[in-house]
Amino acid sequence: MSYDVLKSETTYKGKIIDVVRDTISIPNGKSTIREVVIHGDAAAIIPVDKQGNIIFVRQYRHPAKKEVLEIPAGMLEDGEDPLICAKRELEEETSFKAGNINLLFKMYSSIGFSTEVLYIYEAYNLEDGEFNFDEDEFISVEKYSVDDAIKMIFNGEIEDGKTISAVLAYKAKHSDK
Repeated sequence: MSYDVLKSETTYKGKIIDVVRDTISIPNGKSTIREVVIHGDAAAIIPVDKQGNIIFVRQYRHPAKKEVLEIPAGMLEDGEDPLICAKRELEEETSFKAGNINLLFKMYSSIGFSTEVLYIYEAYNLEDGEFNFDEDEFISVEKYSVDDAIKMIFNGEIEDGKTISAVLAYKAKHSDK
């Protein structure tokens, strides 16, 4: 099946997103409109301390109009390796450095309308580093066991998609331990 872009128009250019309106051909020979949010890729990291607790950050997220509990994450800089970004965000937001980091999985954050790909890592052997918040970030650090985090997902305390995916994937990967 062929889905060719017949026409593409940038309808909005912003600080962190652009919006494109594409006219595409579809298999029945007709065309249709698709609106796409162009957003850079990002990396997130699920840091696990020696006691098996996950380290989360709580910060204000304007679309939700409240503070949200999530794993550390941030956008890749131009040409940046996702692993380097994950390491940077871990230290900036939690003050920890990781002795070991593994890619857990990658995912589209919202495949129906956004180009953003998230690289999700797991981190172990945490060592002290230094906080380095952006000037508009106000973050607190919280620790929860994996089982408590899963309960928090199902009772609505954890609502962030990347965090939910990361916690459940981490639990599934390590369920035999």
